[in-house]
Amino acid sequence: MPVLPTSQVQAGDRLATDVQTAMGSVLLQEGRTLTARDLEILQAFLIPNVDVRRSGLAESGGDEATDEAAAAEASLLPLQQKFLSMEKLLKWAFTQVGPGQKIPILEIRNGLRELLELIDDYNVLMFSPPFDGGQTERWVRKSVLVALTSYQLARWCKFPDKDWTAIALAGLLHDIGNVRIDSAIFRKPSRLTAEELHEMRQHTVYGFRLLEGVASLNQGISLAALQHHERIDGSGYPMKVTGEKIHPYAKIVAIADMYHAMTSDRHHRKAESPYLVLEQLQSEAFGKLDPLYVQTFIDRTTQFHNGMLVQLNDNRVGEIVFTDRSHPTRPMVSVYGEIINLNKQRDLYICAIYST
Repeated sequence: MPVLPTSQVQAGDRLATDVQTAMGSVLLQEGRTLTARDLEILQAFLIPNVDVRRSGLAESGGDEATDEAAAAEASLLPLQQKFLSMEKLLKWAFTQVGPGQKIPILEIRNGLRELLELIDDYNVLMFSPPFDGGQTERWVRKSVLVALTSYQLARWCKFPDKDWTAIALAGLLHDIGNVRIDSAIFRKPSRLTAEELHEMRQHTVYGFRLLEGVASLNQGISLAALQHHERIDGSGYPMKVTGEKIHPYAKIVAIADMYHAMTSDRHHRKAESPYLVLEQLQSEAFGKLDPLYVQTFIDRTTQFHNGMLVQLNDNRVGEIVFTDRSHPTRPMVSVYGEIINLNKQRDLYICAIYST
């Protein structure tokens, strides 16, 4: 694979080897798909060149392109490989949802089980889905992310062990009702009309109807599809139910769904900083989301050790030196010896997290 000058590296390139700082710390890990932020980090650390794989940029067709794509996938970390496999399986499964056809739940369960075997390698704030050339619908990719995050949050919130996989499955299938939405509405780049917005929101009802009759599914899974946009103050949809009428699975999936929706690029809005999203979730917890689940999510996702490398929104890179657990999203960061207290300097925030 080519070793390119950093100036020639592009977003979407995948690292063939670890990138290390001059002090020998790992800056970016092998297998990472580079983003525009990563390119800024490489420049900030004066990295001269990078060994990359351009899996999505093959110049020739036929078997050679296929071989390169296969080689690129083989170079991924095991969790990334299983993530892609789960995406492909889910895309196929959703094509099977039609009149007289059954949802292939057994195949979905088996694929999810294989993915969850690697859950200990999953970090909510740091995991980057592999670059796939934009071949996967955003909502399908988000569904796999929501499954992983819902599983983690269920564990952190001390749900019984038997519920963990069921909650992950609820996360995986929570948006299945989207298969019933008119594609013209679903992919419309401009603002939806009131009628179109009502139809989009019906995906919760469509999803419930698709799942409620599947005998092998826990009822919480179909209720998560119906209720993941409900809010405990009754401001959600489709039924404006409140408090304890919302199933616990739906409360978990709602948090994971909101987090990944806001940290992913969408037609009308760019991805937001994970740390800013956590702060927004915390504000949403008052009266809308389950406050205990939200606080647990924030506390556990921000438990990084001192020395973790982060990028601030002014493009400076530094290390976390202290985290006040009363303000977990705003630690103290050392930038070339200058200590920045993010809790006091509110105009600054962490926009990316890197390996050390």
